Amino acid sequence: MNSTVQKTKQFQEIQFQENNWKRWFIGEAVGTFLLVFFGCGAVAGSILHQAHLGLFQVAIIWGLGLAVAIQISGPLSGAHLNPAITTAFITTGQMPWTRALFFILAQFIGAFVSACLLYLLFSSSLSSFESSNNIERGSIESFQTAKIFGEYYLTNERNLQTLSPAPVTVNSQAAFTAEALGTALLAFIIFSLTQRKKNVIPEPLIPYAIGFSLTVLISVFAPISMAGFNPARDLAPRIFSSIAGWDSIPFEFNGVGWWLVYITAPITGAIIGAQAAKAFNK
Repeated sequence: MNSTVQKTKQFQEIQFQENNWKRWFIGEAVGTFLLVFFGCGAVAGSILHQAHLGLFQVAIIWGLGLAVAIQISGPLSGAHLNPAITTAFITTGQMPWTRALFFILAQFIGAFVSACLLYLLFSSSLSSFESSNNIERGSIESFQTAKIFGEYYLTNERNLQTLSPAPVTVNSQAAFTAEALGTALLAFIIFSLTQRKKNVIPEPLIPYAIGFSLTVLISVFAPISMAGFNPARDLAPRIFSSIAGWDSIPFEFNGVGWWLVYITAPITGAIIGAQAAKAFNK
């Protein structure tokens, strides 16, 4: 009898764990999808239709998109929505590697699906914009439309004389610093708001506080590096854009900067920010 009860409990536990995996995957995939769809959709509207006036309008859409994504995915997975934040949870001892890799996979899938749907939505607008501006997709100049999907910083190494007005350029060190510092501040805010024993603000307002923080950080750092702060948000759409006709430009325009600035820097910054929050909030 006891053996039967024990087997039943074990079976129920296995079922519970399997259900958790499904919830985690759905939460991270759907949440990241919404974040990227809203944010990159705003970028697309700004570039192709001049729909937004100034950086702040795009930044606040990213912020509100993050707040909505957290509200929806939070009850399912905790709403990491960012491999850098998930990695930071590993370093603080709050998440095992196996679960983290599952989260990261879901985040990349959500971001990739979002890029696919955005391309379908703006496909005719993209073609019209490229035709009107004599942009050949896959050329150096086509980074102007590729940045709907991934992030790019302008360096003196690129031949951008054809652009008017001439762009203000930054070096790789400045772009790396912007992404690392911006992500560190974002992680510090996230961990400070969510990991304290006593909430600083009412719990229902936390997603909006995090979203507003992202808006402010994008407003500060985007002129330097486009302010990605999220490897899934950058890499998955970047891969899609390479498949969709931009060829090697997404991975050649900034040289090794595409992974140093938009993958390594956010992960490094998130780890530093999480550790700083842990020490600050003891």
